[in-house]
Amino acid sequence: MTIINVQNLKKYHAANLVLEDITFQLQAGEKVGLIGRNGSGKSTLLRLISGIDKPDDGMLTIRKDLRIGYLPQIPAEFDQMTAYEVLAYAYRDLIRIKQEMSALEQQMSGTDSRPEVMEQLLNKYALLQERFEQGGGYDMDAAIDQVAGGLRIDRSYDSRIFGSLSGGEKTRILLASQLVVQPDLLLLDEPTNHLDIKGAEWLEQFIRNCGCACVIVSHDRYFLDATAKKIIELEDGEAHLYFTNYSGYAKEKEERLLRQFAQYKEQQKVRKKMMETIRQLEEWGRIGGNEKFFKRAAAIRKAMDRMELVKRPVLERKAADFDLSPLERSGRRVITFTGLAKQFGSRMILQDAEGSLLYGEKVVLLGDNGSGKTTLFKMLLSQLEPDAGELELGSRTEIGYLAQQEPVEHGKLTVLEFFRMEARLEEGEARGILAKYLFYGADVFKPLHMISGGEWTRLRLALLVLSKPNVLLLDEPTNHLDLDSREALEEALEQFPGTILAISHDRYFINRLAQRVWELRKGKIAAYLGNYDAYKAKRDERMEAEHVPSGNTVHKPETRSAAGSPASKPAGNPHNSKQESKHNLERLEAEIAELEAWLALADEELHQFDPSADPEQLETKWREREEQQARHDGLMEQWVTLTE
Repeated sequence: MTIINVQNLKKYHAANLVLEDITFQLQAGEKVGLIGRNGSGKSTLLRLISGIDKPDDGMLTIRKDLRIGYLPQIPAEFDQMTAYEVLAYAYRDLIRIKQEMSALEQQMSGTDSRPEVMEQLLNKYALLQERFEQGGGYDMDAAIDQVAGGLRIDRSYDSRIFGSLSGGEKTRILLASQLVVQPDLLLLDEPTNHLDIKGAEWLEQFIRNCGCACVIVSHDRYFLDATAKKIIELEDGEAHLYFTNYSGYAKEKEERLLRQFAQYKEQQKVRKKMMETIRQLEEWGRIGGNEKFFKRAAAIRKAMDRMELVKRPVLERKAADFDLSPLERSGRRVITFTGLAKQFGSRMILQDAEGSLLYGEKVVLLGDNGSGKTTLFKMLLSQLEPDAGELELGSRTEIGYLAQQEPVEHGKLTVLEFFRMEARLEEGEARGILAKYLFYGADVFKPLHMISGGEWTRLRLALLVLSKPNVLLLDEPTNHLDLDSREALEEALEQFPGTILAISHDRYFINRLAQRVWELRKGKIAAYLGNYDAYKAKRDERMEAEHVPSGNTVHKPETRSAAGSPASKPAGNPHNSKQESKHNLERLEAEIAELEAWLALADEELHQFDPSADPEQLETKWREREEQQARHDGLMEQWVTLTE
């Protein structure tokens, strides 16, 4: 069943044509990814479908009584509201009616009890009550409680200011605020931008299992692969449809562009030949004075005018040029920290954390929201002092840092003014560099407070590149960047010869870049060799092991008689039982101590190992270390059981 029908839709922003000729249909229950470059009109299209804005031309038909939930990118106007006010945002009209009803109740209980006044108040109250009941006002609290419980929203946060919550908490509350009305269509604008990986995985499962249709604006390619069954790409004001997920779209688009380019070249050859024929016929007509040549030339010209022109496709669109090249290389050992601890009040953020980075390594740091990732970065940048432990930076280390969210302090300055001030460059040179980061023409004169999140990230990356660091600390570097800019940044980071430590929940980015993954969990860092998929496989194995008893068992030694046969054990003899437990405990402790000594030597060897020398040998050593670590953990579980 078609719930949305869009035909030849147009939308202007002032004099700027944003959407030119958008045509598509949306079916009930469909999961659609809406993609396109920054400024292509994705958020504009969502606002049109949601009814917030109106199209300037074309047709937008929405099924009657369709319930629509709209989750915009976290709006700043919610920051001063309480968490409950945002949670109940879909009921804001009903809440206003309820407040008006309460005010009328107070008036009716007042001293003015003249019949004509009371009748007016009663009539007004009855109308409000009818609207309140028809809108589901009496079921409002129950609906909010049900959805909040399903999304595991902590209701103790109800009175907290929404702006003080984490990005993941905000996203859940905003999503719940739309789900309470049980939408038939859910519009999501960059829903994973502030979620950690667990939050993104939860949202993926929710979208797959919910019965409503979803239109998802996202640059998270991994997320789109997991949720979308159809892709709508907005490009040059038009909509192109692909009935597949993101990976299928990327392949099909390349094939479509190649076919279109072949058709374009073939048509150009035909038109060129027709033009030559016209020229020749007209020349013959002039020489021989024969009118029939001019008639034939005119017929061919009319055929050319009727020909539907194949648009020349853009095979490779302009992307930002992230030219990352360090001024000099650092020493081999870049960052080393051991025993790091940090506590805020009663909350322990880091506890005995340790890690080591060598020159040229590319490592991604994962962890739940609030686990301490940014705290660790601030320690590496000397912005925070650890409560305990040692942290050492290697020789000739020049760190470049990109924060996840950096406030705009000079909002009235233009892009060009800000860039010149920070980079200390003349206007001509500054504009040349800004053009590499897709700031053209009038874009450089936009005030900072008017630029998008993607433009702000590109601008900060431009300044970072100018500093020519040999170590990059990147906190969610792909947030807000469109797909082309993400791929350009990933390519530059792959070629960067220096060292990278990045915080990211962009699983596509992690798979492409990471040589190792650090997971910050319960204040400590666990290291995994490989990219996100390798980490996820090992994480799932670990989680399964935590719920299933370890397969490592230590067989109890049998006491043998002089003849060599097992000696009979006196049943129920507590003395023998205690001696046997003590013996098993001693054997476990000896084996654990031996494994811990081996692991310590293995760690030291891995720290000294040059990963570029022999990657296969490094992987073998790392796999062996993990096997022994798993064995050690199993023995520790048995030791804990015996000592309880």
